[in-house]
Amino acid sequence: MPAQVVDDAEILSKFQDERTRNEAFKILLNKYQQKIYWHVRRMVIDHDDADDLVQDVFIKVWKNLAGFRNDAQLYTWMYRIATNECITFLNKKKQKNNISLDDVDYELADTLSESDYFTGDQIQKKLQQALLTLPEKQKLVFNMKYYDDMKYEEISEVLGTSVGALKASFHLAVKKIEAHLLKED
Repeated sequence: MPAQVVDDAEILSKFQDERTRNEAFKILLNKYQQKIYWHVRRMVIDHDDADDLVQDVFIKVWKNLAGFRNDAQLYTWMYRIATNECITFLNKKKQKNNISLDDVDYELADTLSESDYFTGDQIQKKLQQALLTLPEKQKLVFNMKYYDDMKYEEISEVLGTSVGALKASFHLAVKKIEAHLLKED
């Protein structure tokens, strides 16, 4: 029997009631955990780091869900939390190792090549390596548009950037990825 999809309004309603709060959070996890995991994983590459960050994201969601104001979609709000956690993590990694973000990207590319958890074929691996050459904002926009099939308006809510700027970032990202893939052949 397929799982019943519960809409966000019902999840939020159940979360407001102390008696059904745990049930609501379990439904929320079932509905969004995998999507959030892959968003985070594409940013930090390493499975263990992604697992830790996803746990941090859902702890923040738990702590702040009661105050969620419905001024954005629930998924968009969680995406923003996940994105901010990734950016903070990557910046800390950069500072801890006293290296540039470019060097962090090279390190992530090595992790990608050696990962037992990465099961993509060569094309996917090349695409991931090309993504690591992008500036952070272009990488985020590309991941959200290409992998998560988000609309520019949704990405705008998550990143707080105009739709026009997002379209430009995506276009530049695609051009850079194409150049990287052609260079590799």
